[in-house]
Parts: sequence; C-alpha cells; structure tokens
Amino acid sequence: MLGCSNILAQNLSLKVLGSSELETKIIDSLSYKSSFENYKTLNEEVVLINKRLQSLGYIENVLVDTEKINDSLYQSTFNLKQRFYTIYIYYAKNLISIELIKAISSDYNDEYFALPIREIEGALGFINSKLANKGMPFSEFSLQNIEKVNNDKLKADLLIDKNSVRNIDKVLIKGYEQFPKSYLKHFLKIKEGQLFNLDVIKKKTDLLNDLNFANQVKTPEVLFTKDSTSLYLYLEKTKSNSFDGFLGFGTNETTNKLEFDGYLNLILNNSLNYGEQFNLVYKSDENDQKTFKANLSLPYLFGSPFGTELALNIFKKDSTFTTVNQEVNIFYEINPKNKLIIGANIVQSNNLLEQQSLNSDISDFNSQFIKAKYSFKQVRRIDLLFPIDFFAEASLGFGNRRSNNESIKQKEIKVKASKNFNLDDKNIIYIKTEGNTLTSNTYLTNELFRFGGINSIRGFEENSILASQYGFANLEYHYRVNSVMNIHTITDIAYLENKLINFKEKLFGFGFGFGILTKAGLLKLIYANGKSENQKFRLSNSKIHISLNVIF
Repeated sequence: MLGCSNILAQNLSLKVLGSSELETKIIDSLSYKSSFENYKTLNEEVVLINKRLQSLGYIENVLVDTEKINDSLYQSTFNLKQRFYTIYIYYAKNLISIELIKAISSDYNDEYFALPIREIEGALGFINSKLANKGMPFSEFSLQNIEKVNNDKLKADLLIDKNSVRNIDKVLIKGYEQFPKSYLKHFLKIKEGQLFNLDVIKKKTDLLNDLNFANQVKTPEVLFTKDSTSLYLYLEKTKSNSFDGFLGFGTNETTNKLEFDGYLNLILNNSLNYGEQFNLVYKSDENDQKTFKANLSLPYLFGSPFGTELALNIFKKDSTFTTVNQEVNIFYEINPKNKLIIGANIVQSNNLLEQQSLNSDISDFNSQFIKAKYSFKQVRRIDLLFPIDFFAEASLGFGNRRSNNESIKQKEIKVKASKNFNLDDKNIIYIKTEGNTLTSNTYLTNELFRFGGINSIRGFEENSILASQYGFANLEYHYRVNSVMNIHTITDIAYLENKLINFKEKLFGFGFGFGILTKAGLLKLIYANGKSENQKFRLSNSKIHISLNVIF
C-alpha cells in the first residue's frame, strides 16, 4: 500500500488596533509588518511597534492583549494614552560641553536642554559619538527619573558613566620603529597621557603627508584592555634624499664660443632618523663664478619644539673677490605648515685685486645682521611633478657693514612665494615671485644681490645680474600630458635697481620646457631667450637648461 502526505507551511498574519478609531489610524501610519513565518517574528514586530510609539511621544502606551483569532491571524491591541511632545533633559555640564548642546537643541541653559520626543534617539546617538571622540569610547548613559511636567512635557536626568574616560597609555610604531619620537610629540602632537580621540588622531596622522621621509601605511588602530589604551601607528620610511643638477649652455656674446655652466645640489633627509636635513650645493658658471653652500637643519632640539639651522655660503668671483656668509638660526614650528625663525649672519668679503684702485667699488668688508623670518609651506606629495602646492617666505634683517674703518647701518628685506593653480586635471598655472632689497647709504659691488638663470629669470647667464634691489615673477602654463610628463610655457619678467651705478632696468624671458619622471628621477629641459626692455630678441641670447633630480 502506498501513501503520501503533504505538509503545508502557513504564514501568520498580524492586525494591530488601538483603543479607539483615532489610535488605530495612528498605529496604521507606522506601516508595520503584517506577515510572518512564525510566532516568534510576529511577537518581535509587536515589541518594535511599542518602541516606535514611544519614539512618537506615546511614552505610556500599553499592550493590552495579543490574541489568536484563528489558525493564521493574531490581533494585538494597544492603549496609546497621553502623547508627550517635549522632554527637558538635565545634564552634567562638566561632562557635556555647551557647544555640544547647541548642536542638538535651540532651547537650553547650563542645567537642561529641551528636545522633541521624536528626536531623542538621534540626539543621544550624536552625543554618544562625540563623547567617544573625546576619550569616552565606551561611554554608557541613560535617561533616568523620567517625570511628567504637564500634559505634554516630560523631564529626565541624563546619567553618564564617568569611569569610561580613556587616555592614550602607549604609542607604538610598526614598520618604521626608528621614526623620530620628537615628531610624534611636536609635529603630530600625539603623546602618552593624552585624551583618546580617534577622529583627532586620524587628522593628526594625515599630517604625515607633509613629511618627505615617512608614509602612513594604513590608518591607526587602537587596542583597548581593561586598564590601558594602546595606539598603533603603521608607518614606513620613504626615499627622500635627492641629487639635483643641471647643465646649461649658450653662446658667449664676446667670444661667440659655446660655453657651459651647471650645478650640483645634494639633499640628505633624515639619514640619522632624527628628521634632520643636510643640503650641499656646488655651482660653477660661465662667468667664472663659483659657489659653495652647505645647510644643516636640526628640528626639535633635545625634545623641545625649537630647532636650529646652520648655513655656510662661499662665493668667488674669478680673481676679483670672495665672500663668506655664515648664518645661525633658531626656528619654532607653529604647526606643520607655519614656521617662525630668528637668527644672525656674519658676512666677510675680501678683495682679491692686487691694485684696489682698479675698482674702488670692491673692498674688504665685514657685516653682521640680525634677522626675523616667517615661512609657510603646503605640500602635495601625491603629485610628484608638483610636490609643493603653495610656498611663501618673508624676512627682515637689520645690521651694519664695516669697511675702510667706516660703519654703515643697513636693512635687508627678502620675500618669495610660489603657487600652483589647478584649473583641472590637465591644466595648471604656476606663479613664482621673489624680491630682495638692500638699504644702505653706500654700496659695494661684492655685497650686491646676484640673480639670473634657471632659478630666477631664465634666458640669462647664472648670477650674471647685479642689483641692490630686484624683483621677478615667473609665469608658467603647464599641460599635463600624463601622470609623469608635462610641457609648459615660460614668461619671466624682472625689475632691478643698482644704486651703486644709479641704474634701473626691466628684463624679460620667454621660452618653453618640459618635465618628465624617469626611472632615474625628474628630468627637466628649458629653452629660454632673455632680453632687456630696449633690446631686440636675438637667438644668440637663448639658453638651454637641463636638470635631473634623482631621489634615492
């Protein structure tokens, strides 16, 4: 005998009523779920309806009964009772700031704040997230002592567990364990004992993008134990040393021969894991000029927020004179972008001419200056072609020059700035300006400013222009061909005054260039033609500059 049976699964239905027709309409407006696979999920929906009614202000609503009508239908009945619209929440102002209260309520004072009943859940969630960011990640709070004020208002006390406050007990670095600890304290401003705030910590570690010797591998992580909070930072040391040089060549106007000039620029960053920077420059150009520069920057001396800069600059002009400039600065970083510097520099220059009467404008002298400087730098390391987005620096110095048993008071002002304006992903406008002024009763040739060449006004020989006061502007339009190559135009203009010979002049430079990231480094080629205001363009005045910046 063969037999079969069919087992049919039957869904359950729910109907919810109020104690009146009006209350039933209010419940229907909740759009509750009405079909269920079993009685457990049906009962969970009834509990949820109770909570949703409370959030609407029916704090005292009561589930009167849930009865089975037939095999598939259940009916629940609620008595909504009085509806409340507003609640006054009393809080401890030592735990919740008035600024936080202002963000959630327009009716508040030092003791309480008022909220519509329907906004309680969202407001308390907001408070909870802010307290977590202020060192209370496990904060627990609740509304207690709920009482009626009148027919539609309530009051309650907001209670917070004070024992949930957390401070950073340990800071551990993974990946680059030799990361300079002074940068944690003064650059990132993260230290042990600090109130734990994960959002603030993430913002601080984003400042690592302003460093050229370290990267953040992934976002910080936190290990909480019963009695300690450990912060883990994941960093890596990056290649930040660079070797830069350029080769320039052009036709000598006097000899009509092809002449070469160039320079070498070595920068060592954080080689000792101290955050230090050492810069060495050697330059030789077609005017038989030789320059040697050495700069050492030591940040956060002895764990303090102060650092020092030491500089030596030696310049020799053929067999005419030499000038040695020694500089000592103390700097304070207000934040990663802003820096204040005070310092002193001593300059000594010697006339190498055997018969000084041949050029009375060159003379032995010694000068001392006290200077104050401010600098701002905003970097953009993700863009390898344009790593510095905005830079500005200004300095003011006062001193005196001693020459031929005579002391002359002098003042020196220097300003420079550069900015990239990104029109879109492909088109960029780059502007750079610089201006220097030396104020003195008398001037010597061997103390004047020297400029011209690839780093100032292009199309002119390196450091061939003398001035007691000058200013120049570089304007470039860049077209980014791809992520590693760009082409650009060159428009340079300069104004100079040489009070030694009572001379004023305007200079112009025009040309084009390109930059390309190679495996060896950033290769730049610039072609520029320079002229003075009343001079015609001549191809013989053109200069070609080639430089290669190697990162290692």
